[in-house]
Amino acid sequence: MNVITTELLTKRFGTFTAVDRVTFEVRRGEIFGFLGANGAGKTTAMRILCGLSKPTSGKAIVAGHDVATHPDHVKRHIGYMSQKFSLYEDLKVWENIRLYAGIYGMRPAEIKAKSAILLRQLEFEDGRDKLVRSLPLGWKQKLAFSVAVFHEPRIVFLDEPTGGVDPVTRRQFWELIYQVADRGITVFVTTHYMDEAEYCDRVSIMVDGRVEVLDSPEQLKKRFRATSMEEVFRHLARGTTRS
Repeated sequence: MNVITTELLTKRFGTFTAVDRVTFEVRRGEIFGFLGANGAGKTTAMRILCGLSKPTSGKAIVAGHDVATHPDHVKRHIGYMSQKFSLYEDLKVWENIRLYAGIYGMRPAEIKAKSAILLRQLEFEDGRDKLVRSLPLGWKQKLAFSVAVFHEPRIVFLDEPTGGVDPVTRRQFWELIYQVADRGITVFVTTHYMDEAEYCDRVSIMVDGRVEVLDSPEQLKKRFRATSMEEVFRHLARGTTRS
């Protein structure tokens, strides 16, 4: 079952085509890597899929809804974690959880019960009253991700979620991603770390606004006779014409 389908999706800004006739599908429960060099168009494409920007032409269906005609319906069925830390640093941990759960439309009794479960799972019960600004970066990222999937969305979009954290914390973060995917939530993730691309079920790589390749990491490495996704990425990046 597909939860994302795009057909010739295009976004232009004046004479510049940021996203150029992109077509792909993403399955339920899949960890889908969406890669590309800076300026390749991946952030613009992700904004369209999240219902934050309208396409110039083409079509995108996310969680059963057209992003151009029903963006608010799309937003109710997705979670989102941006590259920049997205929680409120001047609020306590439990206050952030309650705030975002309310925005996602959850009932107070449900929020209270599920917050207790989440804090226990994160082994952070003693830290519920800490201000978010006082947390180490790794804990902030884990909390932001947990809040993004707190309402059990059909899809969670992660925009470079592990930027700036150490390798051990990155691996722990990916364990959380695996757990979410096992629950049937689709994970749509961008990353600059090519070793993380190896963790995805399938990977697409954008070049100059187009999806140049899309396949499993293993098949892409075979296709380009590469030993790592870093080699695959470098091979494709050499063909870019954008700065």
